[in-house]
Amino acid sequence: MKSGRLVSILLLLQTRGRMTAAQLAEELEVSVRTVYRDVEALSAAGVPLYGDAGHAGGYRLLDGYRTRLTGLTADEAEALFLAGAPGPAAQLGLGSVLAAAQLKVRAALPQELRIHADRISGRFHLDAPGWYADADETPYLPAVADAVWNSRVLHVLYRRWREPTDVERRLEPYGLVLKAGRWYVVAGPEPRTYRVDQILRLTATGEEFTRPDGFDLAAHWAAYQRDFHDRLYRGEAVVRLAPGVTLDRAVNHRTENGGWTRADVPIESVDHAHAEFLRLGTGIEVLEPPELREKIARTVAELAERYGNSGAYGGD
Repeated sequence: MKSGRLVSILLLLQTRGRMTAAQLAEELEVSVRTVYRDVEALSAAGVPLYGDAGHAGGYRLLDGYRTRLTGLTADEAEALFLAGAPGPAAQLGLGSVLAAAQLKVRAALPQELRIHADRISGRFHLDAPGWYADADETPYLPAVADAVWNSRVLHVLYRRWREPTDVERRLEPYGLVLKAGRWYVVAGPEPRTYRVDQILRLTATGEEFTRPDGFDLAAHWAAYQRDFHDRLYRGEAVVRLAPGVTLDRAVNHRTENGGWTRADVPIESVDHAHAEFLRLGTGIEVLEPPELREKIARTVAELAERYGNSGAYGGD
């Protein structure tokens, strides 16, 4: 809608400063001609907006001009307050800052939108960690966040899973990621991912580093997840699943007589799959690989022998 687009132009110029018509058009996904018409409409409404010609030209707002957030829709106001996760913000040492910012935004909202925003706080609560996982202790998280923000080098003692476990590392922290209640820092010079809770010792330095041009944290994390998944599930099993039994990773489902389904399942290892598939009991039959089928068969035979000899435990 045009009204929403006009507000977007105002907020873009307010937050980014000078922008050309082409830049505004690209950001709003409209034509340059549409931007020209919108700028004229804003000027006619009394908004102090100026256009400068030349190579370094563009549109800008009069210095000191600030618009109130009255252009927000109800859905936008709700989403804004839903996005402010108090738990992660507090872990980063920004809990009071987030609360103050939300208070200022709330005060700028019209009464109707304020009601919508307040409804979010009362009806939605974000609790990222899983049920059966204790919260990670991350005493160095605020220091890591400060280094990310100020582009400062960190020297850390880091614990990894393989030998030698405790290693010294020089980190150039590019960004922080919160995944399933666990914090990760992506750091250079060659971007690698580190768990913040595995930092055993941290020394902040005054040394600055230059963040690589064009580094996209979200894109890097997405690529890292794809690579992690590919490295994690290097094997494959062929299984039969009983009616009503499902496996999230199962692919290439083929229906068989009796309602059973044959499927292919990526697996991390024979040992890992052995433990995972046993939990499904009689709801699964492993067909391949042979070593996995034999390992499960041996376990089932041992269990049958153990539980079949009930007399050894004081039975009649």
